[in-house]
Amino acid sequence: MMKRTLIAILSAFFFQIALPQNPSAEFDSLMTKVFKADEAGAVALVVKNGKVLYRKAFGMANMELGVKMKPENVFRIGSITKQFTASAILKLRDEGKLSLDDDITKYIADYPTHGHQITIKHLLTHTSGIKSYTGMETWDAEVRKKDFTPMELIDFFKDQPMDFDPGEEWRYNNSAYFILGHIIEVVSGTTYETYIDSNFFKPLKMSNSYYGSPSRIIKDRAYGYDKRDGELINADFLSMTQPYAAGSLLSTVDDLYKWYSSVMEDKVISKASRIEAQSTYQLNNGEKTGYGYGWGVGNVQGSPMISHGGGINGYLTSSIFLPEEKLFVAVFSNCNCNSPGDIATKMAAMAIGKPFSWKPITLPEDVMRSYEAVYGPDKKNQRIITFEDGQLFSMRTGGSKFKISPFEKDKFFFEGGGVTTLHFIRDANNTIASVTAKGTGYDMDLERTELPIPTLTKIELDASVTDTYLGKYELAPNFIITIFKEDDTIFAQATGQGKNEIIPFEENKFSLVNADIKLTFNKDENGEVNSLTLHQGGDHEAKKVE
Repeated sequence: MMKRTLIAILSAFFFQIALPQNPSAEFDSLMTKVFKADEAGAVALVVKNGKVLYRKAFGMANMELGVKMKPENVFRIGSITKQFTASAILKLRDEGKLSLDDDITKYIADYPTHGHQITIKHLLTHTSGIKSYTGMETWDAEVRKKDFTPMELIDFFKDQPMDFDPGEEWRYNNSAYFILGHIIEVVSGTTYETYIDSNFFKPLKMSNSYYGSPSRIIKDRAYGYDKRDGELINADFLSMTQPYAAGSLLSTVDDLYKWYSSVMEDKVISKASRIEAQSTYQLNNGEKTGYGYGWGVGNVQGSPMISHGGGINGYLTSSIFLPEEKLFVAVFSNCNCNSPGDIATKMAAMAIGKPFSWKPITLPEDVMRSYEAVYGPDKKNQRIITFEDGQLFSMRTGGSKFKISPFEKDKFFFEGGGVTTLHFIRDANNTIASVTAKGTGYDMDLERTELPIPTLTKIELDASVTDTYLGKYELAPNFIITIFKEDDTIFAQATGQGKNEIIPFEENKFSLVNADIKLTFNKDENGEVNSLTLHQGGDHEAKKVE
């Protein structure tokens, strides 16, 4: 299993870290690269030690009516809701009304646990093994339009087979937080919506935060958008009874700052519960997950960080807090097409005077070639470093190939603006023994192997064969993989993504160029192509729909 080690916290005792001379201009640059004035937009807030460093809006809140975005706009915050759900559970625990070691059958007597003990703690930490309903094939576009009571939706997923035994793996899980919402209702005797409003929103004066409702008139609500085939469209409808305690809440960047501040000042839950919630949970084997109870745990350039993001129809959100610097950053977007995560992380780094900025250096070719290898013995978790045309490239299992450039000997950054760096580690004989990926989470170490670098040989197929593969394949509700030709080149394009050339290496098997992603085209009993299988992080079937 991949070894993880905690990134050492960089010391700043003996020197003064300075902010950029004009942080607003730096922040503007980050935002305008992604969020255009005439498209779906975003709001950003940066607060340090109680002082607002940056508060600005970009793009459109409503494209059809021509309404510009403003900092006061209200967004669906998606999975940031999980912080509120986890805090409600911990508040009830602080009051002696439940235990995190309670089995879920205490609250749902007929829940099938398959002989396992599944506790509230497993639900909080995404380690229950319960199937996440948002990953079920039957959770389709029509189902997502329906209103469910909490128990009706639990009945929708509870009989699914477990993905793993409790505590054995970490896998993000919306079903778990949905069940937590039901537990809150059982223990408190009130609805989840009422509990959150009366215990958090009202006492903390979060006057622009709500439980989601498509029918309620909400002042300054930003409309949600998506992008398909390069075109912006209105986001698909989703009954807000379904995200529920896993992602139903709406808020503003200002209200979310009130929330983080109140939590960190121990006005929401006890100090002991806060510290527990913001500490990484460990699997049964002791491996750290990088997640606590409703908070992600990591770092920004060595400074400890707690965070959570969200993604829901029409909206993507990111929130970060650095306890040592008392720095809060939030970036909310009203389109599934523009991820704010890296922007928020870069803003945080700039605000503490540790920007993600590397200057490339030149290394001799023999040194560059020395990094070329397969790292990691497990094929499900490898990093392949290749040297091509004078450049180094990195490709993870199931991922795309990215150019990497050295900023020191043995240290590389990814070209294209990410926040991860690769550090090659040498042994006592000065031979490269492993590679460590350093980002905002725990270090990820992979040992160098003697495995050959995999290659694929393209075969030639007649157009009469390849033409049968052209069409649209539904991988998930509203997520289509389109296979098409331009001249004689075949491409695959997923919803909201760019096109990728694919090449055949067997008659019905193709690989993306510059990515460890493969497609198998399947035929029915009549020899007609009726589906494809995407081989990326497992095998995922997509039915041919057009």
